[in-house]
Amino acid sequence: MDRWSMEQSITTLIQESPYNVHLFIKNLTTNQLLISHQLETSFSSASLIKVPILLALLSYIEKNKLSLDSTLTISPTDWVDFSVISEQRLTQSTFYDLLLWMIITSDNTATNVLIDVVGMEYLNVYFQHIGLQDTLLQRKMMDVERLAKGIDNRTSARDMAHLYTQIYQQELLSPPYNKLVIDILSRQRIHDSLKRYLVEDVRLAHKTGGLDTVDHDVGIFYTNAVDYSMGVFITNVTDNDQARQLIGRLSKVVYDQLVKRKGEKDEGYRYSHDC
Repeated sequence: MDRWSMEQSITTLIQESPYNVHLFIKNLTTNQLLISHQLETSFSSASLIKVPILLALLSYIEKNKLSLDSTLTISPTDWVDFSVISEQRLTQSTFYDLLLWMIITSDNTATNVLIDVVGMEYLNVYFQHIGLQDTLLQRKMMDVERLAKGIDNRTSARDMAHLYTQIYQQELLSPPYNKLVIDILSRQRIHDSLKRYLVEDVRLAHKTGGLDTVDHDVGIFYTNAVDYSMGVFITNVTDNDQARQLIGRLSKVVYDQLVKRKGEKDEGYRYSHDC
């Protein structure tokens, strides 16, 4: 499969899907955007917004010379669903643990406690500051009342491509915090989308996001052949597992072209010179 065939395969998968697909694929080694689809249209971010929140909080901690080991109080009224903090009935936690759980298990209680540290306005100003034009926090996690009124958190494929490029280039924070962001994203425990059909043990620094009608996964693939970022954002979803299968199939097409094919070429080159 060459690049043209890869584009054709991706186009076919998108056209055959009953859902609305936004997508980008970027070669981070050359900083080249390879493929994009509906790059600028905004959509419900679901938990993708937790990554810019992570960056904003680390920036705040850094500027205010706070410790990641500082303890925050958690009120029982903060406990919401889909949270290991709530499951354990924790009434306090460190900054570090809250930031970690917010990403690796998409913990909603941890996210809401962290939002309260700086406030929504601070977060939205920070998002604009780092060049996110379409990313907006308008409600806390599990705030179904605001969601029912159509008040939702938003982002776009363009913003996610820009964000993960900056994360890869490690230019937003000081070196230790930049490395921490990549380390946390690499410890992600939810792997049912971009990594779904990859047999190889691929290092992927990523974040998923899902609601009843959306499924997203975006991240950075670190490989021997090339480092690349990829985001697939699906809206108008009626079957979440079907949407995650589609993300997995799109990811497999890209991986086979950018990584496996390059590896096979290199193997062939070495073999021909060993003969």
